Amino acid sequence: MICLKENINQFLFYLDNVRGYSPLSIVTYESALRKMEEVSHLSYEEEKHTLDITPFRLKIVNNSKKTISKKLSAIRSFVKYMNEQEGLSLQLVGDSTIKVPKTLPKPLDKSIIDEVLEKANREERVILILLYGLGLRISELVTLELEKIFSNWLTVTGKGNRERNIPLFKQVIDEIESYRAYANPQKFLLEKSHQAMTTNQVRYIFSKVFKREGIKATPHQLRHSFATHLLNRGARISDVSELLGHSSMVSTQIYTQLENSKKLNEYKSAHPLCVTK
Repeated sequence: MICLKENINQFLFYLDNVRGYSPLSIVTYESALRKMEEVSHLSYEEEKHTLDITPFRLKIVNNSKKTISKKLSAIRSFVKYMNEQEGLSLQLVGDSTIKVPKTLPKPLDKSIIDEVLEKANREERVILILLYGLGLRISELVTLELEKIFSNWLTVTGKGNRERNIPLFKQVIDEIESYRAYANPQKFLLEKSHQAMTTNQVRYIFSKVFKREGIKATPHQLRHSFATHLLNRGARISDVSELLGHSSMVSTQIYTQLENSKKLNEYKSAHPLCVTK
């Protein structure tokens, strides 16, 4: 088994005593590896270790290209050492180029979502709970069949007809059961006149419930909110990516920038040099 802290120590010893690296080079390697260790995820499945450095890549995304290149080079050297010198199978994930879009989706505050949920009826609640509580796309919601809903999870069909299983917790289960008892759907969870609701019908219901509270929002904002709130509370980006049905974690990485962007705006609005009289 791999213990990053111990293996990094061994690697640095190897660079110093076997490869004869200069003290300055070793300091550079150690700095990158220690910071990577703090935020990255190491997992072990099917007799193979996987080191996901995506959180570290996002942490250094604003560094210069030269600095990023040096840090990634140190990590790749470490992985190569583990595979070739220590004989351990270690796969590196997340070392590819990351591009952060300039325009970020705007999640809704949880307090706003809670307030809207409190005043929503059964139909409105189940729509909001599944969009926010499970991060579903609206297209996935309207095609959700009853036979795909199980006691502890449900199966949704996403883009490219890819299916994924999403775990259910008690609040979501209770909402679904309550709605089924109330509406008695036959094939799809959401139906009108025994036919699956269209996306336009769901959008109308969604818009109406938020409009009552004087809020302009879209169904996709709840999906953004689901991802952002999970990541801000420490969920692994790989797990959130899987829950969202993203084909690549690059699509999920945008959400990790939201909280930092929000904090920066709040800081600027309060800073004495930015406040106008």
